[in-house]
Amino acid sequence: MAADLDETDVEILARVEQSSETNLEELAEELGLSKSTIHYRLTKLKDSGVITATAATVDPHALGLDMLVFTDVTVSHESGYAEDIGEAIAEINGVSQVYYVMGDIDFIVISRVQTHDQLHALIDDIVEIDGVNETSSQFVIQEVKTDGRVIANMSDEMIGTVLESDRA
Repeated sequence: MAADLDETDVEILARVEQSSETNLEELAEELGLSKSTIHYRLTKLKDSGVITATAATVDPHALGLDMLVFTDVTVSHESGYAEDIGEAIAEINGVSQVYYVMGDIDFIVISRVQTHDQLHALIDDIVEIDGVNETSSQFVIQEVKTDGRVIANMSDEMIGTVLESDRA
């Protein structure tokens, strides 16, 4: 279910998504609103779960995490397998994202490591999980786009749909 947002909320989200360091005074001036209005709306966006965190974005390459790997995981289909296996995979160091998917595979795992030895250990950890049958990994040669922003990656049509759903 979409959050109850208006155009001003979307503008605020677009600005804070670019940089969480934007202060209230600058944001209020940019949008032509009072600081108290900005503060109230940011609090509302946090309380409603639209803003889930304000944190620094760390460049993985600055830490030597140059190996980005996508691993397809196929598992045995038993009751509760998706949640249990997904949670077990998510706990492995180096794993940054886990997706339960439909199709020929069951999970897509996105990981970052520094060395081949670390990747080997990570794959071993996945294979050791009870119910995991098979893995297949792909290495990223070049990261063409790695932009986790939401608002900045939405089309005008997508934003319009969010705003329209709030008016219905």
